[in-house]
Parts: sequence; structure tokens; C-alpha cells
Amino acid sequence: MSRIAHRGRFAHMLGDPTGTGAEHAIADFADGGLLVQNGKIIACDHWQNLNPDPDTWQIIHHENALILPGFVDTHIHYPQTDIIGGFGENLLDWLDVYAFPVEQKIGADAQYAKETAKFFVDECLRNGTTSALVFGTVHKHSVTALFEAALARNMRLIAGKVLMDRNAPENLCETLDEARADTLELIDTWQGKARLGYAITPRFAPTSTVEQLQDAGRMLREHPQVLLHTHLSENLDEIALVLKLFPDCKDYLQVYEQAELLTNRSVFAHGVHLSPSERERLANAGASIAFCPTSNLFLGSGLFDLRACRAAGVNVGLGTDIGAGTRFSMLATQAEAYKIGQLKQAVLHPFEALYLATLGGAKALHIDGFVGNFAPGKEADFVVLDLAATPLLARRLREVSSICDLLFALSILGDDRTTKETWVAGVRAFV
Repeated sequence: MSRIAHRGRFAHMLGDPTGTGAEHAIADFADGGLLVQNGKIIACDHWQNLNPDPDTWQIIHHENALILPGFVDTHIHYPQTDIIGGFGENLLDWLDVYAFPVEQKIGADAQYAKETAKFFVDECLRNGTTSALVFGTVHKHSVTALFEAALARNMRLIAGKVLMDRNAPENLCETLDEARADTLELIDTWQGKARLGYAITPRFAPTSTVEQLQDAGRMLREHPQVLLHTHLSENLDEIALVLKLFPDCKDYLQVYEQAELLTNRSVFAHGVHLSPSERERLANAGASIAFCPTSNLFLGSGLFDLRACRAAGVNVGLGTDIGAGTRFSMLATQAEAYKIGQLKQAVLHPFEALYLATLGGAKALHIDGFVGNFAPGKEADFVVLDLAATPLLARRLREVSSICDLLFALSILGDDRTTKETWVAGVRAFV
């Protein structure tokens, strides 16, 4: 039996700060403890309330650190790891110039897919991300490589092969029968294995025919345990193309509605240019939006209206959207989300930012029963943040005591260097 008592400063979200009120939504223990037995959380509380027996518990002290639940990335493309920082394109051009070529390389070289998948998983853990919803390519071996890499690190990861049958390079398109056969085989092999899950993954409406979207809807109904993962209303030119390709639809979301892809297990990346009607229908369905601030800024797609989506009742989590996204770090992603909020005249409170990066993201992916905070019985996924990771950070934090100020400074000044350790299911996965 493994019994480890971690001692240090802990913080985690108990609920949604916009619903319960910020002061009631967070638990903060300046001298706290986390009891972990066989990879599961037994308790998180003030150290003096826990007082574990050193004869029966291994005790680890985390000094000058803040320990948070592992970050949950709700939208990211692993094949695009090597094209981060591709210069000078908007969404549709960027796909042609950067995304499609590297995905063709993944398809042609299974060893390259394996190397990229391993690096990707290691990089997530190096940044404190312990759970993620991930795009592969259209190739079955791309997702197999990713699941194998995640399984080797015991990471909680949900992924799917891309579905595309038009408006893409020929060797990235497939027939309906090929797409269905590969998808069903991957679901059968990986869904529910260890800490892995599957997501049916049409890239976005322009690269799928009506027939393929409808078939994706059928597979989603046939497998109610899997997620739906795709893109929605990221870019104005994209929206215009969708309305041209689907002239019978009044808006982008209706394309997915007609294919029965709008469900409470659907995660739509971006949602930058949603109408009030689309937000209302997303909320009524219980669907989720992955807010991807770094890619929205990098590609010039627009400023996501977090406040309007939250007010409508839409589930929202944070996503890095690598490789149009520019950082694996969910701390850096929170910083960009804050800046977008400032431009929208809607301040993002540090507690809400932490919620979106942890418990809120877990709820969006339907894994909040396993991860997202330090509630008893959940898996012990957490990140240890070094409060002296850089000279500037150490100097900035030397007079900071409140958890609000601490979280905010870490999000603005933190990056991959801030991750001191990452623990997955009670085991140290990065140090």
C-alpha cells in the first residue's frame, strides 16, 4: 500500500466562483496537507487537522511552492507540436500552409508519429497538464501512438482520429466506410482503457460532407460514453465558408445540430463569433466550449466573449490549441485569457481562471468525477509550482500572502519553468 502525505500550500476550487461566489468557491491552506493512498485522495485540509502518523505515512514537504490540481487542457492538437509559431497566416491559410503538411508527415511516418506523441505527452506533464482532450490526424496510427504514449505515463487523456472527406489534401481525406471502421476499432481498443477515453472528431464542418457529419452523429449515439470534439465559429471567413457549404442552415451551429452532434457530451473549440441564439442552444444542450485565447490572438480570429457564454449557462474550459496556440503552459493561457477579458471590459478573476483551468475544464470533459480538485476519492493529479522559479517571480512574490494575488501573479509571470513537479495518480511524473 502506498500512503503519501504531501505538506505545503494548497489551493483548489470547490465549485464555480461565478455561481457560488468567489470567497466560497476556493479552499486555500497556507500550511496544508494532501493525503494520498494508492493514487487516490483521502483528504486535503490544514496540516494540523490531518496530522498523519509518520510511521504509517511517507511525508513529503514542498517548500516555497503552491500545489494545485493538475491542469485540464480542453483543446489541443498533438500532431501540430512542431509547427508552433508558424508565421503570418489566418486560420484557413494557416491550415493549408502549416497544419495539413505536418499532418501529412504524421500519416507517412509512423515513427515520427510515435516520437511526436511521446514529446507531446512529456511536454504536457512538464507544464503541469495532467488531463487533455486531443486531436490526432485522420490516420489511425496517429491516435494509437498518442494513446500508447499517454498510457505509458498513466495520463488521463481523451483523443480521436480526425474525420475529413473533403476540402483537404487528398491523402488527408477518407471514405465514409474507412472513417467509420477506423473510428469504431479505436473506440473498441482504447475507450475506458486505464485512464483513456475517446472523442469522435470531425475536424470542422467545411472538411466534412453532410453524410460524414451524420455518420459521426450515428457513432456518437451508438457510443454514449465517448465525447464529440470539433471546431465552431473560430474565424469570420470560416463562418462564411460554412454558410456557403451548408446553405440550408441559418448559422454554423445548426450544421452540427442537423447531424445530431449537439449533445451534452460535445466539446466545441473556440466559439469566438457565436450569436445569442447559438449560445442559448449550446447551453440548453449542455455542450461545452474550449476557450483558446493564445490561438485566437495568434491567428487574429477575434476575442472570445467569456462573460456572454458563462451568463448563458454554457460550460467553458481553457484550451491551449497547440499548434496555433503558442504555449503548452496553462498559466500562460490564463494570462492571455485575462488580457482578452480586459479588452472585452470583463475582468477575469484569478479564481475563475483557476476554475476554468482545473475543475471547469474537467466538467467540460465529463471527467470531474475523477479529477479537477482535491475532493476525497479523486485521482491524485496535481502540480507543484515553484514560487522562486525565476528571480523576477521570487522578488514579486516575496510580499504576497493572499491566494488571490498569488494565483494572479503566477498566471502573469509563470510558464513552464514554474512547474517544479507534476504528479499523476499519486506518482511523480515530472520533476
